[in-house]
Amino acid sequence: MAMRVLVDGVSVRIDDTTILDRVGLVAEPGTITGVIGPNGSGKSTLLRCVYRALKPTAGAVYIGQDDVWRSSAREAGRRTAVVAQDHDLDNDYSVLEIVAMGRSPHKRLLERETEADRAIVENALARVRMGWAAERVFATLSGGERQRVLVARALTQEAPVLLLDEPSNHLDIGAQHELLDLVRELGLTTVAALHDLDHATTYCDRLVLVHGGAVVASGPAEEVLVAERVAEVFGVLSAVVPHPLTGRPHFVTASLQDTTTHRAG
Repeated sequence: MAMRVLVDGVSVRIDDTTILDRVGLVAEPGTITGVIGPNGSGKSTLLRCVYRALKPTAGAVYIGQDDVWRSSAREAGRRTAVVAQDHDLDNDYSVLEIVAMGRSPHKRLLERETEADRAIVENALARVRMGWAAERVFATLSGGERQRVLVARALTQEAPVLLLDEPSNHLDIGAQHELLDLVRELGLTTVAALHDLDHATTYCDRLVLVHGGAVVASGPAEEVLVAERVAEVFGVLSAVVPHPLTGRPHFVTASLQDTTTHRAG
């Protein structure tokens, strides 16, 4: 069952540098919340605080009613599944072995895999449509296929919350949409750091815009990505318009120089 995520006044300081400054975020059960902002704004740092990779200097993170930093690492692993930008997996593992690693929060040290574990792994691969690759070596897959496998690994944790850090990075355009469509189908509480603002507009229920380590706006895409704010934060002209193919909100941009040149001509 999906659970609520609450980030309450989280700050992160490293040496004398403030990375996050009293950041707040709410992700309601079963929704997709996109964390957006320029490079270096603190998006990945915020996610790391949620999944216990980086302890905040101040503030708290709650999954449901529980403070994740007062929970054990094992309990946190049962609540939050992560697909990070970079992974430290040995690419010589098979797809089946990679996905089975997601069961570790549910296993005691040296506890053997059970029939129930195997069924969960197979079901996760089926959900991401990668069952055909179970015996393949992870390194032989395409970028989009590897991302699907990592989502399957996250699903085997049976966690109600899914955290994604730039999930479509380095994927071709078809693989990007396939992956994000899949995430939307899962029905989990999802918090995703996204670089592509059109993807954020299309796939997310709410957006949280982070700039300079602070939240400057949150809400539906049409309320967050207003032209004046986008120009201030990203330095481009922009509009949210109906998509010509789907009719859904669609985020478009133009540089100041291109627009000036066009008008001059």
